[in-house]
Amino acid sequence: MSETDEQNKKSAENPSEAPTVTEQEQDFLNLLNLQDHWSQMTKENRKEKFFLLPRTDAEELFLNLTASDQFELIEELTLLEKRSWIRLLAPDDAADLVQEVEGDHKEELLSLLDPQTKREVSALLAYAEDKAGGLMSSRFIRLRPTMNVDEAISYIRIQAKTQVETMYYSYVLDPEQKLVGVVSFRELFASTPNKKVSEIMHTDVFKISVDLDQENIAQVFKKQDLMALPVIDADNKMVGIVTFDDIAEVAEEEATEDIHKIGGVESLDAPYLQISMLEMFRKRGVWLLILFIGEMFTASALGYFEDELQKAVVLAMFLPLIISSGGNSGSQASTLIIRAMALGEVKLKDWLRVLYREIATGAVLGAALGVIGMLRIYFWPWREQMYGAEYARIGATVAVSVVGVVMWGTITGSMLPFILRRFKFDPASASAPAVATIVDVTGLIIYFTAASLILKGVLL
Repeated sequence: MSETDEQNKKSAENPSEAPTVTEQEQDFLNLLNLQDHWSQMTKENRKEKFFLLPRTDAEELFLNLTASDQFELIEELTLLEKRSWIRLLAPDDAADLVQEVEGDHKEELLSLLDPQTKREVSALLAYAEDKAGGLMSSRFIRLRPTMNVDEAISYIRIQAKTQVETMYYSYVLDPEQKLVGVVSFRELFASTPNKKVSEIMHTDVFKISVDLDQENIAQVFKKQDLMALPVIDADNKMVGIVTFDDIAEVAEEEATEDIHKIGGVESLDAPYLQISMLEMFRKRGVWLLILFIGEMFTASALGYFEDELQKAVVLAMFLPLIISSGGNSGSQASTLIIRAMALGEVKLKDWLRVLYREIATGAVLGAALGVIGMLRIYFWPWREQMYGAEYARIGATVAVSVVGVVMWGTITGSMLPFILRRFKFDPASASAPAVATIVDVTGLIIYFTAASLILKGVLL
């Protein structure tokens, strides 16, 4: 038996000799446990647990929370207590927190910041929060091209004391604050002390505008494989940097919002278990009401073809099959195109190429499903008892209808996101339920039109 096993056995036999957990270790375990269960806890429970933590652990947790969670913790504190917490934040994080506040309370929070940070936060608040200007940090390492390596390293040490966002890159600016190059910390240390920064900097720097949307920023990070991106204003002056961790959180929020919309739900503003029943009803009920009204047109379409249904009741047997085929194919197409747009794989200008592909795809898929449906009718043992003597024509009607409905579903599902993007709406609004509702109504028209042509003079 190993020494460790013997110690464990002794500890089990005599609990008084079991290894004790120090107070510091217990605090660390409490912090980890609180982080793991944060999203499942109520507002009151969060506050109670948070303020029981030692100050250092509480600060660590506070810095890792979202702006909405941070505001939730400090909103009822005194001004003095609020100041102690908000001053922990970097300017971009403080700006996010201030944006959570409504009305005159924004100025109250801004007044708690030191003058320099207040100026920086006020400048960030001038930009929309989903643009590069609203995501960037104004604290980055600045160097002059005329500095030598020794001077640059000394200057970096001084700037590092002001909570710069990242140390990976140093940005070389001219006297007009225009970006002329970038140099990494590693390159500086690897160079000789008297070498000029201008000799080792990279001049082909990828820059982004302050007005660039967060979705496009995420795509740039994916393609460029960088840790940070410099942000320039309309005068080509560098005003800040957006780091990878800033955009990673935003990308997660965007993906979550798109998934909610694809499912026909308004985006949730908090974890699922923290949404009140009234709010959940509102988030889900609005879309369900819209879709329900849309489905009413299905009843209208059925009423229009009432005579056909009375003459050939057998057609009603295949209504769910026809409708579901179109809805499923449309949902597939819309999901694929929405995701391709989000990843930048498909642009607005690609709509015609997508249309051709989806027509071809829909025709092949529809033909395959149509043949299966027709064979199901032709070779069913009790086909004449179930479908009557004209089962062959009914099989052809189903096959033709499935081809038409599946093709129409793929066209609708693929083109609707382009139409929404063209008119500046979110393509994710072309959700699977929305596409299915549209295709349901038109699918009935296709089905009964095919039936009228194939079964005319026989059953109709």
